Amino acid sequence: MHEHLDRYEKNKTTYPEPGTNVAQRTKIRKGNIEQGFAESDVIVETSVSFAPSDHIAMETRCATAEIWPDGTIHISASSQSPFMIKKLLHTYFGEETGKVIVHTPLVGGAYGGKAPVQLELLAYLASKAVGGRKVSVWNSREHDMVTSPVHIGLEATVKIGATKEGLFKAMEILFLFDGGAYSDKAIDVSRAAAVDCTGPYHVENVFCDSLCVYTNRPYATPFRSFGHCEQAFAVERAIDELARTLQLDPWEVRRKNAIRPGHTTPTQVRLTKSNVGNMPACLDRLRELMRWDEWQRVEVDAYTVRAKGISSGWKTSTIDTDASSGVILTFNSDGSVNVISGVVEIGTGTKTVLAQIVSERLKMDVDCVHVKMDIDTQTTPEHWKTVASRGTFMAGRAALAAADDAIRQLKDIAACVLRASPDDLEVGFGRVFLRDDPAIFLPIKDIAYGYKFPNGNAIGGQVIGRGRYILRHLTPLDPKTGAGKPGPEWGVCAEGVEIEFNRRDYTYRIVKAYAVIDAGKVLNPKAALGQAMGAMSMGLSFSSREGFLFDNEQRVLNPQLRTYRPIRFGEHPEYIVEFVETPQIDAPYGARGIGEHGLIGMPAALANALSLAAGVPLNELPLVPELIWRTQKGDSYGSV
Repeated sequence: MHEHLDRYEKNKTTYPEPGTNVAQRTKIRKGNIEQGFAESDVIVETSVSFAPSDHIAMETRCATAEIWPDGTIHISASSQSPFMIKKLLHTYFGEETGKVIVHTPLVGGAYGGKAPVQLELLAYLASKAVGGRKVSVWNSREHDMVTSPVHIGLEATVKIGATKEGLFKAMEILFLFDGGAYSDKAIDVSRAAAVDCTGPYHVENVFCDSLCVYTNRPYATPFRSFGHCEQAFAVERAIDELARTLQLDPWEVRRKNAIRPGHTTPTQVRLTKSNVGNMPACLDRLRELMRWDEWQRVEVDAYTVRAKGISSGWKTSTIDTDASSGVILTFNSDGSVNVISGVVEIGTGTKTVLAQIVSERLKMDVDCVHVKMDIDTQTTPEHWKTVASRGTFMAGRAALAAADDAIRQLKDIAACVLRASPDDLEVGFGRVFLRDDPAIFLPIKDIAYGYKFPNGNAIGGQVIGRGRYILRHLTPLDPKTGAGKPGPEWGVCAEGVEIEFNRRDYTYRIVKAYAVIDAGKVLNPKAALGQAMGAMSMGLSFSSREGFLFDNEQRVLNPQLRTYRPIRFGEHPEYIVEFVETPQIDAPYGARGIGEHGLIGMPAALANALSLAAGVPLNELPLVPELIWRTQKGDSYGSV
């Protein structure tokens, strides 16, 4: 692919293989795979695949660039990574980062598709070519689906060795991720899938190769869950096949092998109650919600079958080990607070949560907390990227630090006025007051800009709280074994689907979709529910009908919403969501990032339900009626 590969500047954690189309191979080696299979009573091997698809964000990708006479570069973009745009303009073109100002207004959906930097660079080059004039570049829907990064495709093989009781002894996995024409973020996706390759299960012997390969297709980028719905589809289908082979309850197999505190991840990180949550509790609650024990498959009439399918999922955020976030708080003369953060509002409601966090820490009405919604990289403190469900965790930690800094300043000013030690003061309810005598106080609005004594002398100045957070104790993966700590925590979930299948024409209807997610601590119940349901709908849409069709030259044949048809309004099932709460002790008020978990298990749960209903193993996506018909007429293991 690259005849001059040796001349390229490569990332330290990227390992392309010369003379091949392999852009990256991530190896996970844990335990002794040969011994694990030798100790197994049964070995099941399953292969799955699906083609690339699209994120279909409501707002297509767009960017505007303008170069002012003083050399300042102004870029406005629909992006998840405004600060990365600055860095890449410096890396690629030598521009001074201080002269690059990126504006990011509210973004109309992203789902990982706007994490890469693409149109922003083109707009900059075009502006430079016309003397710095303002140039706008935006995608039509067709261009957005064909020329910009897409949801990655996958071919995978999973081999599981287990005892006759269903206890996992070994797991061997091969992921072949379709990175498209350029490796870009696809390398990170393939690495993230490898990190959590077994799913949320305790497996002592693991052998995984996760490859990102170049193909003659649109290039790929993360899709909501960053490689984990892809990984889960492969592993969860294999687990259902194992349960069928052993004639065991699929729920029992998952419950028996569920990851727990004290176990280790595929990358050999020791887990605790805080950093992994409670997978068994998620499975137990899912069993109750679905009334799993009452039936899994029932014939309604001569042509109609109802069936249930379940799956499990987990995710850590495989991100830069030095990713950081900053927050600034400024006080207004009325005592209210402005919150400035580099998190991009892409529909996740993170900035609402930041307002809640600051409100709680300052003991202030949330209506008195004003969050700056748009991003300006010249005046906004940096937030690494708005990806991987890291907004609440990282920016939330920074917001707490900023609030604590502001509290310290308020106490210092009030201590001089009230003739008291700062240690004897409390901040809350718009006041700074004596802890043992709250009737002695100063309104925050009277000291937010400093305090002037009757004689004219003044102290303090505007209170400006500053907070920052940087990830700690993360390590790169060992290139030979994959050992390392890629993320701060693992979020777990259990999910299920109930479908109604017509055996005559192979059509089906998704009746109910379930998700039980360990959220650590739910800070905003309505927002958390909305995030989970939105993710679930994306997972069901992707797995039931979405996918690109290609001609012999690998050109996309269905790049319009007339021919690429996601789930429409009125086609959704009933969504049933509940949360388990196992607080993460290093997270803001114990809250875990959950923006992606509703999607992770949906494709596998749907495939498991349809496989049970149709009596054939359905290992390709999307699960359209034609696929079910072709599979039933081919390698069937049961009659329809």
